Amino acid sequence: MGWGMPQRPVGSLRRHLTGSHMPAIPVPSDLEIARSATIRPIEDVAAEYGLGPDDLIPYGRTKAKVHLDVLKRIGERPRGKYIDVTAITPTPLGEGKTTTTVGLVQGLGRRGYKAIATIRQPSMGPTFGIKGGAAGGGYSQVVPMDEFNLHLTGDIHAISVAHNLVAAAIDARWFHERRLADDQLEELGLDRLDIDAFRVGWRRVVDVNDRALRNIVLGLGGSPDGRPRESGFDISVASELMAILALVDGVDHRSALRNLRERVARVVAGWSKDGNPLTLEDFRVAGAVTVLLRDALHPTIMQTLEGQLAFVHAGPFANIAHGNSSILADRVALHLADFVVTESGFGADMGLEKFADIKCRVSHLRPDAVVLVATVRALKTHGGGPKVVAGRPFDRAYTEENISLLSAGLSNLEAHIHNVRRFGVPVVVAVNAFPTDSEAEIRLIEQAARDAGAFAAVRSTHWAEGGAGAIALAEAVEAAAGSESEFQYLYPLDLTLKEKIEIIGREIYGAADVEYSRAAERQLSWYEDAGYGYLPICMAKTHLSISHDASRKGAPKGYTLPVREVRASIGAGFVYPLLGEMRTMPGFGATPAFMDVDIDDDGEVVGLF
Repeated sequence: MGWGMPQRPVGSLRRHLTGSHMPAIPVPSDLEIARSATIRPIEDVAAEYGLGPDDLIPYGRTKAKVHLDVLKRIGERPRGKYIDVTAITPTPLGEGKTTTTVGLVQGLGRRGYKAIATIRQPSMGPTFGIKGGAAGGGYSQVVPMDEFNLHLTGDIHAISVAHNLVAAAIDARWFHERRLADDQLEELGLDRLDIDAFRVGWRRVVDVNDRALRNIVLGLGGSPDGRPRESGFDISVASELMAILALVDGVDHRSALRNLRERVARVVAGWSKDGNPLTLEDFRVAGAVTVLLRDALHPTIMQTLEGQLAFVHAGPFANIAHGNSSILADRVALHLADFVVTESGFGADMGLEKFADIKCRVSHLRPDAVVLVATVRALKTHGGGPKVVAGRPFDRAYTEENISLLSAGLSNLEAHIHNVRRFGVPVVVAVNAFPTDSEAEIRLIEQAARDAGAFAAVRSTHWAEGGAGAIALAEAVEAAAGSESEFQYLYPLDLTLKEKIEIIGREIYGAADVEYSRAAERQLSWYEDAGYGYLPICMAKTHLSISHDASRKGAPKGYTLPVREVRASIGAGFVYPLLGEMRTMPGFGATPAFMDVDIDDDGEVVGLF
């Protein structure tokens, strides 16, 4: 076993190898598995990758930040192979991308390679809501998983404070411009921004699922408290500042800090009454925001259960933002490892497309291979299976062999393989195996994947067996990354915003046409007229279908894609059309995950899973 690999309880191993569902055999939770591991000092793990004490900013024994000035020392080294992990269209439970990312890193480690995972920091909203944690799972996870999921090194808190400082700055400026004449503003060294209160697009944020804050009224209480207006809250990871953190680039801390400052200055937080965009530089808050985010630029490192490095940095929403971890973490990792395995949010229609057309455009890094995670249960939903609902038992259709249902859903797998190949990169399909999957079902997926043009398709049992269960996947990825590829973007940037939207709609989503609301038409004109037409597109839509409609399963074709609204994250560097209703503040269900979270008699966290 590798460093820190816990001994698996016999009952857990038996269940995952046989598919038995005997209640008498206990199955450890992810937290129990993580607690059974021997976690090494993070300095020791880092040293195996060539990082010394001077390269690290310690946060206790188990995690640290890597100072970006390390790039001065390692920046001339050859880069390792760059692998992106994406998925078919998932169920609401997810199909194991993070678990597969970690498992693949462990499998590559078993093959003798230095491998590093680069993944997003999770929001505590989903952690306390449905997911319960996002550090991977089973015997392929990042540890300590409670520290991973709770606070980590404070980056999300820094984002929250910086974002809310901007909101307060906007309201303060609006308040004082209403009570002061032009000459009084001039005496204070201020120009009148003439803020249009109906076009202030900057809401407040908090890292908790709180549906009651989605829509609020500000300024109640009389004139000393401001003028009443409607606004609302988003979850912290939906902040444009989080997307910016993930897209900052540089060759050392100074250059990254300068890039951060430039991006923050460009953020458009509102518009004036005569139609001019108002930036954070106009509000004179860009410098303070940069100061608050300065230390968040350094990526955090932790370790897998088998002792490989895992960079955990940035966590932009995968719906309204690009859903990928940071460029800076990838850049450092690529000069330290033979393989860097990163993960892009949701299916290949979303995370991978945004990885390629947004993240890779900024970084100029090119993936050597893509891993597409597929599960029997998700493909059965695309074949018309019963709805999968978090917290409810699975229907028998998902726990018993059903070849006809699985066959009917394979179109989704085939569509995503096409989506990956459209970018000119070899794709390896990882069938993330569950104990209820039959041999015939696994073989059917593997054959369908190869027939659709996948470089390889392999079963992976990393959840139950750690790196040992991902050796076949690691071998396939090694071969794919060494094969010929010709990475390409989906569209050139010199097209109009509409042309770029329509290319994504047709070639990735399978739409026959795109329809724009009057509001969307008007907003597109604003952005084109303001000089933002050169930006890439970041589609905001449901992750539960390749289309805009979560009820459309499989591979929808020939429909009309409706663009309801268009917004822009100018500092991050993309325009995002909204396809249907998008929630930027989740809500808790009737029995959220936080109900199981507590402290035991030893002061340890329990209930995360």
